[in-house]
Amino acid sequence: MNDIGFMGRYLLVIGLVVTALGLLILISARFPAARIGRLPGDIYIHRGNFRIYVPLATSLLLSLLLSLVAWLVHKR
Repeated sequence: MNDIGFMGRYLLVIGLVVTALGLLILISARFPAARIGRLPGDIYIHRGNFRIYVPLATSLLLSLLLSLVAWLVHKR
């Protein structure tokens, strides 16, 4: 396959992933317990004027999903 077709397939997959994530975010707004960024492994510290948020579980989940998508695209 030439480089243009290869790049086009990657852009198509990236667009589908972004669309799926957008839909997931819209749907999750209706279910507060399932919101992305509020997973049980995420760390949130609030003391006085100091706030820190470390989305550890969310980052791991997104990394896993993106790795799976990249593997599936590369496998073809």
